[in-house]
Parts: sequence; C-alpha cells; structure tokens
Amino acid sequence: MRCDRLWRDARLATLAPGREAMGVVEDGLVASRDGRILYAGPAQDAPTFRPGEVIRCEGRWITPGLIDCHTHLVHGGNRAHEFELRLAGASYEEIARAGGGIVSTMKATREASVDSLVASALPRLDALLAEGVTTVEVKSGYGLALDAERRSLQAARALGEQRPVAVKATFLGAHALPPEFSGDADGYVDLVCDVMLPALAGEGLVDAVDAFCEGIAFSPEQVARVFEAARAHGLPVKLHADQLSNLHGAALAASCCALSADHLEYTDEEGAAAMAASGTVAVLLPGAFYFIRETRVPPVDLFRRHGTHLALATDNNPGTSPLTSLLLTMNMGATLFRLTVEECLAGVTREAARALGLLHEAGTLEPGKWCDLAIWDIERPAELVYRMGFNPLHARIWRGA
Repeated sequence: MRCDRLWRDARLATLAPGREAMGVVEDGLVASRDGRILYAGPAQDAPTFRPGEVIRCEGRWITPGLIDCHTHLVHGGNRAHEFELRLAGASYEEIARAGGGIVSTMKATREASVDSLVASALPRLDALLAEGVTTVEVKSGYGLALDAERRSLQAARALGEQRPVAVKATFLGAHALPPEFSGDADGYVDLVCDVMLPALAGEGLVDAVDAFCEGIAFSPEQVARVFEAARAHGLPVKLHADQLSNLHGAALAASCCALSADHLEYTDEEGAAAMAASGTVAVLLPGAFYFIRETRVPPVDLFRRHGTHLALATDNNPGTSPLTSLLLTMNMGATLFRLTVEECLAGVTREAARALGLLHEAGTLEPGKWCDLAIWDIERPAELVYRMGFNPLHARIWRGA
C-alpha cells in the first residue's frame, strides 16, 4: 500500500475512544497519505506500506496534535494596567463596571486594522504552535460593532492562511455591552441577532456562535435569543457559563445542544447532568481561574459522576488569562482542578476536538482523520502534565507534513 510518510519506532498515545490508558501502543507506527492517517497502531499489525519517506522516531512518543478549543487570540492592546489594579485588590467585576475589562480592549480593537490585529496575534499563535498545537479556536468579541467584529473574524481567518494550523472562527458578539448601548442590553442583542450575525455569517466568517452568560454580561433570556439566531443560520453554539455565579448557563447550553459550555466554576448538579445528557463538553479554563485568583473550582467530581466530557483550553485573552501554553494549562488542570494525566491529555486532544465539533476529523490517532501529530522527547505521557516551563516537543506535523 502506498503512503506519503511513515513514522516508525514510536510509542503512541492514540486517545482513541473506548481504548483504555490513553490507547497506548508501545511499538507503534503511523502512516499518512494526502494529509490523512492511513494507519496508526502496532507495527506488527500494519499492512505492508510503500512509503515515500520513512521517519524513525527512536522510541519517542506520538500524540494527536494538540487543540486549543477556547482562545481570544485576536484583540488590540493589552490590559497589564488592570493586572496591577487586581494586585492592589480590585475585583474583576469592579474593574469591568469602572469601564475596564472587555470594554477597554474594545476601544483598542476598534482602532486596529486587520493587518495590525493579525500582526499582534501571530506571536501568541506561534507560542501555541511551538508546543504542538495543530488546531485552534479564535473568538471575536472585542469589537462589539459590525465593522470591528468583521475585522476580528477576518484576522482569525488570516491566521490560518499565514500559518500551518487549522483555525475555527467563533462569533462572540454577545461578549459585553458596548458603551453606546449602556442601559439597553436588549437593544444590543437585537443588533447582534438582526444585523451582525446575518452579515458575518453571510460572508462565511463564522464557524460557531458564543455568548457570555453572566451578571456583568447577558442574561439567560438574552443568550437564548442569540442562540435562536445562530440556529436560524445553521451555526453551532457555545457558551461562557457559570464563571462568576450560577445563572444556570450550563443547563441552558445543554438545552440548546451546545458544543460546549466553558468556565463552569459555579455549575450545579443539574447543569452537569444536563451537559452529559446532551453531549455538551465542559471546557475548563484553569488559566483564568488562576489569573483572577478564583477560589471556587469547577465541580469536576460532578462531571465525572455524570459522564460529562471534559476539555481544557488556555482561554488566551488580554484581561483574565494571558496564557499561551497548553502544556502549562494541563499542569494547572492537574494541580488546581485535580484532573488526571489522562483527563488532561484527552482534554487538549480528543475532547477539545469534540468541543469544536471536529472529532470526526481530529483529536485522535485513527485512520481517516487528519494526520496532525505531536512527537515528544519524553519517557511517558505524564511528563507533558508534570513539567512546568519546559517544552519537550520534538516535531509538529500538520496535515502529514
């Protein structure tokens, strides 16, 4: 059988569903053709291949390429000053209500061109790629007006054109209330649903729709309207839910068959059970938990008890998680949330793909999926979670190259 490339003498963590212990294969082989996996499994069971190139891995580990399923990579400016304010005792809510937070980033983003947004985002994206990331989700949500949201989504698309990485663009128009709609959240939601979403979806810039359901953002009723508009355009939905309080956002996301609900520090048992029943992935964001010094951890035991899928992501953003390392995110998931090594690694591969609606294409080492690989200089997968500030990536493969 012809193949383009063959990686041999490798140990595999396939993360294939239904396989125990991360689907480990000690003497493994991966073959690809036309950018997709032909075979991933024991060398002794492999068919006879006629490879164009053979890469000997010398006992290194191969995992699926990492997936960051929740980022805000595209934005103008930074919020280092607010970090100083938080160190002095100001809360996230106090900063937001005083005109800081998302609205301060909005001002910088509205002034930025597509080119400048791309230029500022590329170093953040490159940091992720250097750790084996092959797929990344990028949200808008800092423009909060049609033209600025359009430029943000165009910048997200451009990132995928300028780097060898798959980019999923998410419209987060319902992220915060812009100053011109102060006191009129319903009016702004009308704009999101009736003007912004139809225009941006019509231009092919949107892969999914997100919203922020919180006391400082939008109510469950307003979010439900955004989700209804998304469904009218055939777009899947996601939700920032239960981060600072329990507005039952997890249950709302599940009732709308959302791909994921993210943050979830205040989610209750009803929400966890509803997400498990709907297949909605719980995306945990330990970087934000750490950075804003939260004390209430997500209910991981509830998610486990109900069988809710668990993913991890950086939540890279200028205000509450300026984090560009999925490796550190895994360590935080383990140390702060007590996730296991397998939950962490699955959370940035298989379950992250599920959270983006991409499990049929990525996230595991299985025939037919994109040949997106990370090859590591490690002795065991636990090293990817255990180490801090150390990058053992040997090679990153995207689409078989």
